[in-house]
Amino acid sequence: MPDTFFPAPGSKTEQESGAVFAPKFGADGLVTAIVCDASSGQLLMVAHMNALAIQRTLETGEAHYWSRSRDELWHKGESSGNVQKIVEMSTDCDQDALLLKVEVEGHGATCHTGRLSCFYRKITFADGKATLEADAAQPLFDPNEVYGK
Repeated sequence: MPDTFFPAPGSKTEQESGAVFAPKFGADGLVTAIVCDASSGQLLMVAHMNALAIQRTLETGEAHYWSRSRDELWHKGESSGNVQKIVEMSTDCDQDALLLKVEVEGHGATCHTGRLSCFYRKITFADGKATLEADAAQPLFDPNEVYGK
């Protein structure tokens, strides 16, 4: 991919008020992507995107991310069928974070555990201990069947 797909970030005023999309990538070449359901607004996941992931997302209308654990480009839903169709994509004031509003196809789940959202556990703190408490969300699919693990 050519380095010129996204222009270098301009002045602070241009970044905050201008019409040029110039993501401000971190030292690792990534920006944070917050992903919400386009209809309900429910938070589905948080991921990371590099320039290639953003470019592919814009070109295809389907979410692509950079997998830090696998160190590779990741087309969301490629193996599960739970493709994320982009309804709207926006950036924050200094262009170092993205918000994607999506419609999830396939099983309608985003999390690899089979749940709608990756955020299905609350952190509680009592008696000096932090614990996780699952909400009532049940998996929408069996990950073992979908991913063959």
